Formats: sequence, structure tokens, C-alpha cells
Amino acid sequence: MKMNTYSGKRFDPMCMKPEDIEVADICHALSLLCRGAGQIRRFYSVAQHSINCAKEAQARNYSNRVILACLLHDSSEAYLADVIRPIKKHLTNYNAIEDKVLSNIFAHFGLTLSEEEAALWKQIDNDLLESELKELMPGAECLEPVQLCSVPDLSFRSFEEVEQEMKDMIIRLESCI
Repeated sequence: MKMNTYSGKRFDPMCMKPEDIEVADICHALSLLCRGAGQIRRFYSVAQHSINCAKEAQARNYSNRVILACLLHDSSEAYLADVIRPIKKHLTNYNAIEDKVLSNIFAHFGLTLSEEEAALWKQIDNDLLESELKELMPGAECLEPVQLCSVPDLSFRSFEEVEQEMKDMIIRLESCI
């Protein structure tokens, strides 16, 4: 079965190839997809989270490759939607599907990461998650603050603004790799 994307492409997401990837599809979908299955105080998109992750990597003086990986780390959700961590661990083959889609996305951008580089973006993702939970998730106010090198923008922003910022960042970083 084929899926339709924002850019008008049609392909089977289970047989995705790097050439199926479009920056416009990723940025548009993620800018409209709410973090935490929408169980947060206000709309905060996966794209905005990804931008914050990239800015944190930049503040830590990581390479452009790691910054781009931070920006794209949740891009599989543009094709699969967001599944929250407590559910994801029970879906027996979801992680394998997600990894395959993300591998195709990284391949599209020529992004091959070492284990150390992958560990860096995963740590930033976890750090930002903790910071976001404290601010955006009812009942999580008592969490200890996470030390970040940047100040994440958790404000309400229009999806169009976030979509464009993510698109601009991807294009800029892609030209530096």
C-alpha cells in the first residue's frame, strides 16, 4: 500500500528508498505533528523540538554532521507519525521499521554517523525531552532541571514559521556536510 506525501510523492513506506525523501515532506509533517501525543499544555511540534535539539548541538560546538542528525533525528515520524516511548517499546517491530526509515533519510542526506556521533544526538534528544517535560507536561514540574547549553524555544509558534525555519536549517547544514 502506498502513502501520499505533502510534495505529491507516492510510495510504500515499508519499501522506502533514499530518493523518496523530500525536505518539504519532512518539514511540513513535523511542523504539524504535536509532541507527546498531544498530552501537553500547548501545541509544541516535533519540528520545533528538532530545531531545539539542533541548536543545543550547535551550542555544544558539535560538528555540522551531528547538528544535522539532531535536526533529522525524528524525521521518520514524518512518514510513520509519533509514537510515545511508553507505547513504542511494546510494538515488537516498530523500532526496526523506524530505524529503516531513518536510515533512508540519513542516506538521502549523505549522513553516515559513527557510534559516538549517534550517541551525541541521542543524549541531546533525551536532555531536551527532560527539559520539555518539566515545562510542557502537567505533573512533571517537580523534575530536576537539565543543564543545557542553549535556551530551548518552547513558545507557541505557527507551523508555517517552524516549517520554514527547519527547511532553512536543513538546506544550510546539508551544504556544509
